[in-house]
Amino acid sequence: MEEAANGGQQFGIWLERQLRKQDMTQTALADMLKVTPAAVSAWVTGRAEPRDDRKRAIAAVLGTDEATVHNRTTDAEARRPVQWLPRPAHADGGREFGNAAAFAFEADVAVLAREATQNSLDEQHDPNQPVRVRYTLDELSGEHLKAFQKALRWNDIEPHLEAAATQKHKVGRVIAQGLREMRESDSLLLLRVDDYNCTGLTGSDYGDDSKFAAVLRDQLNSHKGSGVAGGSYGLGKITLWATSRVGLVLVNSTLSRAHEGREERRLFGRLELPWHETGGRAYAGLASLGEADTEPGREGVARSWWADEDTVKALHLERESRDPGTSFLIVGAHDAAGDAESLQEMHEKLVKSLADNFWAAMTSGRNGRPVLEASVTTLRNGRVIIPAEKVDPSRRQPARTRALKAFLDGETVEQRTDTTQVAMAHVSLWVPPRKDGEGRQGSSVEHNAVLLVTAAENEDPEPNRLVCMRGNRMTVMTRRVAELPLGTDAFQAVLLAGKATGGRGDDVDLAEMFLRASEPPEHNDWTKTEDLVTTYARGARARIDEFRKSMTAAVRGLVGRRDAKPEGGPAVLRELLRIDAYSTDVRRPERHPVVRHIEGEVDARGAWNVRVEVKLPRREDPWLLLPVAKFDVRSGGKPSVEWAKLIAGENCRVDSGVLHFEPGVATASFSGVTDAASHPVTAQHARLIVDLQKEKGAPA
Repeated sequence: MEEAANGGQQFGIWLERQLRKQDMTQTALADMLKVTPAAVSAWVTGRAEPRDDRKRAIAAVLGTDEATVHNRTTDAEARRPVQWLPRPAHADGGREFGNAAAFAFEADVAVLAREATQNSLDEQHDPNQPVRVRYTLDELSGEHLKAFQKALRWNDIEPHLEAAATQKHKVGRVIAQGLREMRESDSLLLLRVDDYNCTGLTGSDYGDDSKFAAVLRDQLNSHKGSGVAGGSYGLGKITLWATSRVGLVLVNSTLSRAHEGREERRLFGRLELPWHETGGRAYAGLASLGEADTEPGREGVARSWWADEDTVKALHLERESRDPGTSFLIVGAHDAAGDAESLQEMHEKLVKSLADNFWAAMTSGRNGRPVLEASVTTLRNGRVIIPAEKVDPSRRQPARTRALKAFLDGETVEQRTDTTQVAMAHVSLWVPPRKDGEGRQGSSVEHNAVLLVTAAENEDPEPNRLVCMRGNRMTVMTRRVAELPLGTDAFQAVLLAGKATGGRGDDVDLAEMFLRASEPPEHNDWTKTEDLVTTYARGARARIDEFRKSMTAAVRGLVGRRDAKPEGGPAVLRELLRIDAYSTDVRRPERHPVVRHIEGEVDARGAWNVRVEVKLPRREDPWLLLPVAKFDVRSGGKPSVEWAKLIAGENCRVDSGVLHFEPGVATASFSGVTDAASHPVTAQHARLIVDLQKEKGAPA
């Protein structure tokens, strides 16, 4: 069907949208125009187009001018206003006091940068061009804040926020604190995440094949079309709402594929609140900003709308180009970790997170382009206070960037002879068959991951680390390489697996799927998961364990054989950390497990974060041990402190606070975070002791 001369939309697509916006059926239009319903149906489906006199009549019915119908570059004036539409309470009386998915992540801007940027990479539109991600902080106050609140229709949602803030649970307390700080400071922090060269939120407002619905309506819907997708749980998007003190995110999307004949300025708002009551009515919690739907069965549900440029600007959602992608505006942004309170600190934390997690995606070879470009800008009332800072991976991660560039340029060596060289080796990953029969049948498939080792830079705060990645080269996990020869030069190691190797073939695809299934929701480890066990044949966990051991052994092989165990760490931490290989008063014989190495630091909450290596006498039964953390204070006994979290490492699992070490292994590791509330003194004023005690009832 012919389009308007100035690039307007097809008549049928345009007319169907006008009828929906004005709550008018095709039959009603036919009656008003004195034509058959079949004629209107033909116009809507594109089988025919009305004569000019009919178009004039249609303009009159729609309450617009003839040029609007002829050009079809804008809508007839909508009769349905954009408004906040809260979801009524469930008919069965059920109450939801928060989105469970939000508790899978900390409301930390570093986590937000990791998850949001990974989602952008997963939606790359043109594979020959980099994804561009831009983070913008803008602190509003005074008249600027009032103007934004007016455009947002703040008065319509404020009663719901106040009602939710009275709830005596975590979400209610966070909202109450956010409202209190906004009123006391007369300011509100906005954090906008823009991506370009991405698909945008395509598809209808509802439906299984809609990316719009997957992000803005559904829970736990990953809907990733990319074969290198980092996410698989559909949880990462919730970090956007979790980073807002009031659970509010606005969205402006430019589509790579037109919807309703349009591509630019598709807007929507979503407010995540717990169940609450206000104005004598109960609400489920969710409220959406959009046009009220009139379709049967969806009356009163908010739909996305096509905004004009003035509305987009007033809502701080303007985009810098017409490239496809999405802008997410987090209203009332904050950093729950508490270590980034000022604008400068939040700016720096975003830059650091992007560099730490995506340095590889931002690195390119001599003849290529990076997958990702990222920047952070900070404003106050729209005025720049920290200019756009483009994240430079070579400055933030010089050694690792050097290693990857050498691989991409084909300049690696088998064994290093000087500090500027990068050594490469291969590490085998055996992918077991799937239970559903997909992929190769019957036998495991070998995939060769790529291991790179290079010298660490001077003053590197964390040398001797192995960084592992797959897909589009986002960091999945970082591990310290233990049991190194005495005098080993400091190094950095990078492991590329699956699609990250740049290879092609069945083994690459199978390894990518296998490793993706082995990642928890945070995508920060390769370990046993429910997805791994239910998807792959028996032995899948063993293949992951073998892969982890093989990569560590390969690193040691490139840096030299072990002669002696280096002791200690930075002097300040050595003074505060102490290995207690025996119980408080009685020396354990050598046949018992002992702590052989410990390292850690005190975090912003005042809790010890420690990583512990354990030496285990080999035996057929597993070791079941209780890790006990104690403070070696200046006077009195050694009071025990509680663990807030215990995390399994190599050859270990954690069950109800008990460490289960696998039988037949000589070494194992675990990590722990102490509960700062249980500390008798602040962590900086006492040495930390980690002791291993036998669990009652465990085999001797």
